[in-house]
Amino acid sequence: MLQMNMANIKWILKLLTVILILNCVILFYYIRERNISGDETRNDVSQLRCTKVRQTFSVYTPAITDMMSFSEKVSELLSCPYKSNIIQKELNRALLRSCCNATDYLYLTKQNTAVHQKLPYESDVYPNYTMNEALHNLLPEAFPWSERRLGRCAVVGSGGILKNSNCGREIDSADYVIRFNMAPINNSDVGLKTDLITVNPSQILRGYRNAQKKPGPLMQRVSVYGNASLIMPAFASPLNTRTSISTLKALWPPSPQLRVVFFSSSYLKALDHFWKDHGLKGRRLSTGFMLINSALELCDHVHVYGFWPFDINLEKQTVPHHYFDNIGPKVGIHSMPEEFLRLLQFHSQGALTLHLQPCS
Repeated sequence: MLQMNMANIKWILKLLTVILILNCVILFYYIRERNISGDETRNDVSQLRCTKVRQTFSVYTPAITDMMSFSEKVSELLSCPYKSNIIQKELNRALLRSCCNATDYLYLTKQNTAVHQKLPYESDVYPNYTMNEALHNLLPEAFPWSERRLGRCAVVGSGGILKNSNCGREIDSADYVIRFNMAPINNSDVGLKTDLITVNPSQILRGYRNAQKKPGPLMQRVSVYGNASLIMPAFASPLNTRTSISTLKALWPPSPQLRVVFFSSSYLKALDHFWKDHGLKGRRLSTGFMLINSALELCDHVHVYGFWPFDINLEKQTVPHHYFDNIGPKVGIHSMPEEFLRLLQFHSQGALTLHLQPCS
């Protein structure tokens, strides 16, 4: 009898152990499913929030009425995972190519410009410039991208948000890097790689007026950009034409790897008309905005750094106008805040990637 009771007790203990294990397993899966369900709910809420904030900026708004609220919304947008939109990219590429065609006309080449061709100035107040044979001989044969699209492009503005940004390595990893106005370069914040850099004729007139007779100082200044092409707005005015041609001649014989090229005024005029038709009101597009448009046409992926036309960053800290100085822009020429809103629109639509925070 005692043996039977002991056997029953052992059986009951085994049964209770099995029941306890089953309960533990059921409890484990119940808790796991609740956590998964909670994560999915949180993900759904996060995705909905990101969709709403993208929609906020994907529709263009013509003015910033409250900078604090605006900054918070931009921070919220950047906290959302970036969503590339190939349809939007191809649509922008098609629009820009049909109106302006940077692919064939960003700057003058022997292929797209003929001897004796009449070249318009950006402003209609000046008569056309007639291309002569001597200058035509100094033009590049064709574009380096004529046979292929560019891959990942970095367009590097000079905004103060790049100071202490640690974005240099990320910028240098791009296939093609565009910079502006002979901006200084460094390893840490803006990188060193340069494929195309703009030169303002006013910079030449200020610091290198005698470059054609004494090219040494200018050559030393631009040598940091390696084999980059130096692009100049030669046909903004006759003074720009003379300055640009003298710069080309100063650098051509001693340094043929440093190619000086001239923006096509026809391309810049077409791009200006395109954006004025789309509501931009500045007297002249900024060079940065021009070349971001060129990159949207020429590149598969466009990453934009250093474009933030405000004196307070997203962490509500004061930032200089440039990462290398605090000299402000000329008043009344460009409408950079308005252009920046267009860049936010492109980012929200998945057409380009705006980088407005320090890089990891």
